[in-house]
Amino acid sequence: MTANSRWSSRGAPSLSPHRRSSRPDRTNAVSRSGRTGLLPRTAISTRCSRPGTASTPVWAMEATCTTIWSPSASRPASGRSHCDTQRGNLQVHMNCYMGVDIGTSGCKAVVFDETGKQVGSSYREYDLICPQPGWAELDSDEVMEKCFEVIAASAAQAPDGSVRGLGISSQGEAFTPVDANGKSLCRAMVSSDTRAVRYATQWSERFGVERLYQITGQTVHPMYTLFKLLWLKDNQPDVWTRADRFFCFEDLLQYRLGIDPAIGWPLAGRTMLFDVRGHHWSEEILDAIGLSSRKLARPLPSGGAAGNVPAKIARDLGLPDDVIVAAGGHDQTCGALGAGVTHPGVAMYATGTVECIAPVFSEPIFSDDLRDNNFCIYDAAVPDMYATIAFSLTGGNILKWFRDEFGAAEVQQAEKTGVSPYDLLLATMSEKPSGLMVLPYFTPSATPYFDIETPGAILGLRLSTTRAQIIRALLEGVAFEMLLNLDILERCGHCVSELRTVGGGAKSKIWTQLKADVMGRPVVVLEVTEAGCLGVAILAKTARTGESPSDIAARWVRPVCTVQPRSEFADFYRGRLNLYKRLYPTLRELNG
Repeated sequence: MTANSRWSSRGAPSLSPHRRSSRPDRTNAVSRSGRTGLLPRTAISTRCSRPGTASTPVWAMEATCTTIWSPSASRPASGRSHCDTQRGNLQVHMNCYMGVDIGTSGCKAVVFDETGKQVGSSYREYDLICPQPGWAELDSDEVMEKCFEVIAASAAQAPDGSVRGLGISSQGEAFTPVDANGKSLCRAMVSSDTRAVRYATQWSERFGVERLYQITGQTVHPMYTLFKLLWLKDNQPDVWTRADRFFCFEDLLQYRLGIDPAIGWPLAGRTMLFDVRGHHWSEEILDAIGLSSRKLARPLPSGGAAGNVPAKIARDLGLPDDVIVAAGGHDQTCGALGAGVTHPGVAMYATGTVECIAPVFSEPIFSDDLRDNNFCIYDAAVPDMYATIAFSLTGGNILKWFRDEFGAAEVQQAEKTGVSPYDLLLATMSEKPSGLMVLPYFTPSATPYFDIETPGAILGLRLSTTRAQIIRALLEGVAFEMLLNLDILERCGHCVSELRTVGGGAKSKIWTQLKADVMGRPVVVLEVTEAGCLGVAILAKTARTGESPSDIAARWVRPVCTVQPRSEFADFYRGRLNLYKRLYPTLRELNG
């Protein structure tokens, strides 16, 4: 167990109570029965009792753009084909690729054309269920239903039959047990669920903390699938016994799509069951917990061909009969690929539910410095590359918390105007440094401390403090946590010269400027901010054509601008960093 990790059987900070979101869907709704409303599609099958047999992977190198001479410029009555366009009497058929990203608060699907331009997208939000302190769950069936909805809705926005490949990125660690008929047996425990803390301490000490690290590249934390499985085995033995398979969300969606599921190496690496050097499930760990590798999805490198969606399911979703599904992986590594992070020195800076900085390395680095600060090492989505992540489990969800608790006016205004309530909140944010200090442990802390007990705090409040200052202070606190992580990475010898911002927060100029100011370095804004979707769409093209993900990313990832830090603000924040570093040990001591 690392010196900087804190565990206790006393429990964890209480998470926000379960609530139903008033946020409207961004695309035409699909009913819970799975039948489309306004979408021009047939009924969608949201369940598949048994997966179909995986098809043999398609052409190793398929031509991706075909020009056909036509005697007439008119479109055939049967409709459009493969992203086809008319230029006089020249008809061009272009393939498109879909990326699906399964997050903690919602899922999205985006379709990109052959040049990496977005041609269709859809998003659905779902609810995090927190039945008691320290528990955080998702209804896996609801998540899968919403995934089917976004796939159908985004496919409906693309030319008929154009989507030739589909890739899936997923949040890490969460898993779903299913029975022999494919039925989900319980809800999925997500990363911020800390109920398995006892197993993270006691079991890992018996097995050997150093041995676990050398096999998996991960340091001990109750978020990992390994410890959640041990909790399930002891506390829900009926579920453990009935479970025929255990799936993370990437492979669960593949299973529901009717193919023999595969899990990308990066996502397998987040389970703490995977041998990160040998790229296979660790029989040593599986034997120790009494689990057969037969119950897990087959690991594949990102961009490997998992199989083809059966024709009936594909047609119900508005996809062509031979659409291929690529192995994707963990959302952060897929997002790094979608941000063009294909070589050392560049890092993705993502703001979703989780805040994350992800650099890549050319070899697996198992160093004491990285381990002591809880920086993992696991596969990147780029072949022969490895990644680490500096992350905070409190990210964009802190703004969601503020929206839910104090943003009723913005939610009502959003319903009337169609403007995002987050944009409305950010528009009211103070333009200058808040003067407050926020320790953003509204969820258990991640790197570098892995502390599930020390809670968050807001310091410096006075009667004169405004709502606008508090909004800014919350985002400053998250940014300070990432600056702390970046400083540690650089002290470990892993310098990051360029940050590329992605995720929902990247769409806000105000938020991006705040990040540049706090980090004290330029932040590159990209044309496509949904980097997770872009990354797995790149992998889908790799699975279809055999082209290198790095080569595709070099063409598809396009910087738009670079946001420079404002010197007066950057100097102010740099001066506050030492104060920020003192907050955690002080609050930890006060918390007992």
